Amino acid sequence: MAKMFYTGNRESKLLSKIESSKERERIKTISAIRDNIDSFSNKVSMKLIETGLIETVSKSSVENQIVRCLDNLCRAEDFDIDYAVAPFRSLVSNPNIASLYLTAFVVENLINHKDVIDIYGSDDDIYFCIQKELTALMEGSSGR
Repeated sequence: MAKMFYTGNRESKLLSKIESSKERERIKTISAIRDNIDSFSNKVSMKLIETGLIETVSKSSVENQIVRCLDNLCRAEDFDIDYAVAPFRSLVSNPNIASLYLTAFVVENLINHKDVIDIYGSDDDIYFCIQKELTALMEGSSGR
């Protein structure tokens, strides 16, 4: 006989707090990116090229593509973001949605750009490179 589980008031409050904290973090991250889109895209593109994860003929072209991606992220609906990151959701246990979205963009779209020669490294390497820059941005924006 199957067990029946009933979600009590305490459990539903806890689940609600978890979901609302995730949503607040998502909004905070996207807001920080929106406020610093040019400098953040410059840092991310520079770091991806410096670490050898992206080989390109034009750094500015890669930076422009990342700006467009981040702009799309800032204007996208939750469904569109979730759809874009779906293949990469299991990459890390508790991913940052913006880093995951940018990783998906680099792996799926940027690789086909005319100025990109090749993309090296694993999806993990790209994610953690982006996440490192995003963490620095978030720490810098929280200190205002």
